[in-house]
Amino acid sequence: MWSLETLGRVRLSRHFWMREFLYSEIGNIHAVPNIPDDPDLAIARGRALCETLLDPLQETFGRIFVRSGYRSAALNRFGNERRLNCARNDYPLECHIWDLPDVDVAGASLVIPWFADRYAQGRDWRDLAWWLHDHLEYSEIWVFPKLCAFNLSWRPKPTRRIDSYVAPRGTLLRAGGDPDEPRADRAARYADFPKFRGIASP
Repeated sequence: MWSLETLGRVRLSRHFWMREFLYSEIGNIHAVPNIPDDPDLAIARGRALCETLLDPLQETFGRIFVRSGYRSAALNRFGNERRLNCARNDYPLECHIWDLPDVDVAGASLVIPWFADRYAQGRDWRDLAWWLHDHLEYSEIWVFPKLCAFNLSWRPKPTRRIDSYVAPRGTLLRAGGDPDEPRADRAARYADFPKFRGIASP
């Protein structure tokens, strides 16, 4: 039997603990608990997300900000029914519910402060999207206007899809498709980015 205190202290990877993914403004404001139905499954998938995708991001860019991590099925349904920016639970690209038995996914909404500062000065969000594509084994990326936040998801069989609500809105890369921009052109976009895994937290 997991206690919430014990669950929060589970270390998912080098840089991340479960506790930082359990926080929810919706849950706090509306008094809806954000507790996994299957903590062991949520931990296993969260560990895959952090080790595969989030640790490399933090080691490259420095501290990353988790805006929204895990959501219980009950909390996500509550948010969707009240139009609080939660997709419906059965939406194929919903990534926040880590412990649905038949949906092998874990994701989080993130901000990279290093890039957010440059985005605020007019940097193209696609520079970051192509960096993510060329360096990480992600499954889906959704980019949002505020702070260039983005949903980043892990699946055991990545679909490699990129969509955005930032102009140009729509699908930048269809699942399993090839980028329109050649690798050299994509690399030129992010030539000033830190070296991959180049920043280590002390």
